[in-house]
Amino acid sequence: MIFWRRHARPDRDRGASAIELAFIAPSLMLLIFFSIQASLWWYGRTVAIQAAREGVSQLRLARDGAMYQQIVGPATDRTRQFAEAVGRESLLDPVVTPAYDEAAGRVSVRVTGSVITLWPGPALTVTQEAFGEIERFEGDR
Repeated sequence: MIFWRRHARPDRDRGASAIELAFIAPSLMLLIFFSIQASLWWYGRTVAIQAAREGVSQLRLARDGAMYQQIVGPATDRTRQFAEAVGRESLLDPVVTPAYDEAAGRVSVRVTGSVITLWPGPALTVTQEAFGEIERFEGDR
């Protein structure tokens, strides 16, 4: 009496798991790579906006155009160094573009860079901009 044979899988189902895996594995790998790439893009975007905020916090101290001309170079360099240090491999070649509008009383910093990609092809870029009011120190009234 062969009782165990009755509940075993039929011979026609042999290898079905391998075929199912062959169809599912590429889409699963694509999902994993897409998730990693989206995370790298999001991190690069976060680094760019934080670097822009750092630049704005430095440039807000420029009370007038002459002071802005004195501090814009070092502030731009420090902002770029910040983006390179924090971003490392996720934000490549950051470009910092500061702007000063004395009439409106605002400064802005734009940080643009490339995000590392997992596959060859066109590079993903991120651009983030931060704005801030110029600090105005007034005496007591």
